[in-house]
This record gives sequence, C-alpha cells and structure tokens, in this order.
Amino acid sequence: MVPQFALETYIFSFSETFPLCASAKAPLKSMKIHEYQGKQLFRKAGVPVLEGHVAKTADEAAAAFDKLGGSIAVVKAQIHAGGRGKGTIIDTPEQRGVVLVKSADEARAAANGLLGKTLVTIQTGEEGKVVNQVFVEAGCDIARELYLGIVVDREASRPVLMVSTEGGVEIEKVAEETPELIFKEHFDPAVGLDAFQVRKLCKKLGIEGAAAKAAFKFMKAICRFFVDYDCAMAEINPLVITGSGEMVALDAKITFDDNAMFRHKDLLELRDLSEEEPSEVRASDSGLSYVKLEGNIGCLVNGAGLAMSTMDIIKYHGGKPANFLDVGGGANAQQVTEAFRILLSDPNCKGVLVNIFGGIARCTTIASALIEASKTVGFNVPLVVRLEGTEVEEGRKMLAESDVDVINATDITDAAKKIVAAAAG
Repeated sequence: MVPQFALETYIFSFSETFPLCASAKAPLKSMKIHEYQGKQLFRKAGVPVLEGHVAKTADEAAAAFDKLGGSIAVVKAQIHAGGRGKGTIIDTPEQRGVVLVKSADEARAAANGLLGKTLVTIQTGEEGKVVNQVFVEAGCDIARELYLGIVVDREASRPVLMVSTEGGVEIEKVAEETPELIFKEHFDPAVGLDAFQVRKLCKKLGIEGAAAKAAFKFMKAICRFFVDYDCAMAEINPLVITGSGEMVALDAKITFDDNAMFRHKDLLELRDLSEEEPSEVRASDSGLSYVKLEGNIGCLVNGAGLAMSTMDIIKYHGGKPANFLDVGGGANAQQVTEAFRILLSDPNCKGVLVNIFGGIARCTTIASALIEASKTVGFNVPLVVRLEGTEVEEGRKMLAESDVDVINATDITDAAKKIVAAAAG
C-alpha cells in the first residue's frame, strides 16, 4: 500500500500535497512484483524484453549465463526497489546491485556478492533490502536509453504515459532539475494510446525510421498492458533502442491496484511477502490499511483523508507520525484490538493518537472497542483520544466511566498538542 517508486514520487508528490509530512509515503494500495516477474508478463503482452533466467544460488547464475549462450550478460539483484545499478551492498560498497559479466565464472562471482547480502539504494532507505535472488539477463546492443512510465493521473481521471530522453537516470532528479525533458500523453483506457500520440512523443524524443515503427508497437502494447492488468504503475528505466532500431524493456517495475486483484487471482502468486513490511502484511490480513513510518507517534484513525490530516497536524506541532493506520468506517472491537497490537509492536511508538470522526462508525462503537482492546492488549504508552460525530457524548461517557487511562482531547488541534507533549515526555 505504499507507494515507493520514482514515478509515483513525481506524479503524486506527497511533499507537495501534504508539505508537513514530506518524509511520509502516500498510502496508495498496490502490490509489487520483481523485475523478472514483470518481464514474464511483458512477454505475454507483446512488450519486447530480452531473454533471462532467475537464479537463487551462485551456481544457478553461472548455469543461466551458459544457457543464454552469449558473450555478455547482466546479473541484477531482485528487490522491490529502484536504483539498483547505483545501489551498494552493506559492508561491501564496491559491489553494485547490477553487474555486467562476460563469463559463467564472473556471473557466479557477481551472484555470490549479491545473494544473501543487504542492498541499499536511493529507494530502500538506510536499512536496505536483502537480496534473495538475482536475474541473469542477456546483453544487447544499446544505441539509446530512454525513460517510460505510466500511472493514473487522479486529476485527469485517466492513465498518463510519460517518456523522457533521460533514461537510466532517477526520474526524481529529472523532474526536479529538468522537468521540460519529461513528455506526457493521457489516454483513454477503453481506447488505448492513439497513433498520433505516439508520433508526437517520437518527435519530442527524436525517434524516427525503424525505431519509430518499433515505438508505435511498443507504446501501444505497454499502455494496453497497464489497463488490462489493472496496474497502479508501470515503469521502464531504461527503455532502450538497439542498434537495429528495436525498442526493448531493459527494466520492469510494476505495481498492481490491490482493489482489482479479485480480477487477477493468478497475479497473487507473484507476491513476495519477504519483500514487504511484516506489520503491513499483518494489518492487510485483518482488513486494516497500515503503512509504517519512521516517527514515534502512532495514529489510529477512521478514514484515509482524516488519517492524512492527522499526520499533517502532528507534524505541524513538532511530532513525527509512526504510521498511517485507517481502521475504516466499519471497524469492530477485533479490528481495533489488532490495530493496537500492531501499533504497540513498534518499539519506536511512544504514544498513540486515536482520532475518530463517527459517521458510519459510531463513537460508542469505537469507545467500546477501545475498552475491549485495553483489556486484551494493555496500553503501555500515553493514549490521546479525540472523538467527534455520531453518539459522541455517549462515547466520551463510556471512556470516562471505564478503567482505560486516556487523555481526552476536545478537537484535532488539542489532540495533536497533547500527544506530541505526551510522547516527548
């Protein structure tokens, strides 16, 4: 549910929409897959990719090189994060996440340097991610490197295809320093990308001749793929044009909309739980929307918009949110109890703010759930509660007459000030 990719950062900049929470990640529900899995799907959809094989041991990597039958290949770490080519292995900074090899022995050595190690990239944070598998891919004659990505533009209510001449470069850097080099075309998901739109983009990218013909097929296919698979994002960086004018996806960073997975049961088999935050997986299994952040104030809120504004005002008053947690409109005692288990399992959590606006979920229901959760879990950090909405007076009375040790707040500002002070003290 975490948007964690370069393209999402550019299109839906959390720091622009919610400037006070610039360090947080927008809670977009999505399922990620590995590059090699994305390329398998690309191949089925008619999107050109190179031959490659996944390997989980160094010997498998060497065998993969021999199987490719070429004189050159690339060994790529498979983690759910971009920037692998410039990423480094902890304790072995000279080891990159993408390694060019010219023999089976070199492929074995490259895999040895990656498998089981922790790779740190611009998108993983300092903690990095453990590499459990590598992708050994054939080399090709690269004439040009481009960038291509697709997301759903919320304002336009339709997908947008973005391309740039700056392939192989972090799109955040391009967007910040040279945004004029990013070219966009919105398209109707029912129709796909029109031919005239491809011609416009080819002209801006300086593509002509055989490469333009290849671009027509490639861009049409990737846009159809995005729609057919209910993607939240599809990013190829770099997208290459070969010496013979072919267009090939040299990368595949794909996320799918969780809400559409009922239409793609087969895709669920591609999910790699080892790449996901355990607390987020646990929350998802309980029907909770949860994103772990780096602060020390836990947030339990009903409604995504309220959760975002809650994080904003905590930040405004000097605090740092430890999470985004939306229990939803139909929260029950079991879900609230599990929510507290997840919140309090974070050792960085020094206080919890419960900010509830009772609409579908009545304040009495939430108050009852809080009382039950306190008996089951036990609150070992300060708890600030702000209730508003349906049956609010009854809910407040229930908490006041209970044994739950809470700090009551009259409004969201009062709640933010009190939790920041309580967590600090």
